[in-house]
Amino acid sequence: MSAGVTLGVAGSSAVPSLKRRMACFVYEGMMLFGIGLLPGAIGALFTALTGNTHPLQSDAALRVIAFAIYGVYFTWFWSRRGQTLPMQTWHIRVVTLSGQPLSQQRALMRYLASCAWFAPATALAALNHWTRWDALAAVAVGVIGYALLSLLHPQRQFWHDALCGTQLIDAPPEKKRR
Repeated sequence: MSAGVTLGVAGSSAVPSLKRRMACFVYEGMMLFGIGLLPGAIGALFTALTGNTHPLQSDAALRVIAFAIYGVYFTWFWSRRGQTLPMQTWHIRVVTLSGQPLSQQRALMRYLASCAWFAPATALAALNHWTRWDALAAVAVGVIGYALLSLLHPQRQFWHDALCGTQLIDAPPEKKRR
């Protein structure tokens, strides 16, 4: 099925091409890098103000805090507007199978299910005590593999979307009225 094929359930919205979705994914990664600086900045501020280190500054704690911040970011944007900034740039929107906006619960479920992009490779790397570079390579291979799995889905959607009853659709910019 090509990018121009419409979805049967939602009606007239075409599925964005895998190339566009992956370009959006890369842009999203750059955004998340910036957002991910927040937990480190909070930890550095705490140390500067108190002179002490705290258990919440451990590597594991900072990862959990970053995971929660990312969850708030995605859940808020997906349930509020159906798009993050990268999704707006690439004209992609996430909606339910009936074409409706996502509830906060469904957006949170989609966020948790989207861990399928990284979780298998990350777990494999941790279990095998791989170096950071080996783990990064495993995650890169996992991301590419997961993206290609969408080609096996009947509507070319990602599998976490199929699990959550969501879909990515084309979202052309609205024409401004004069």
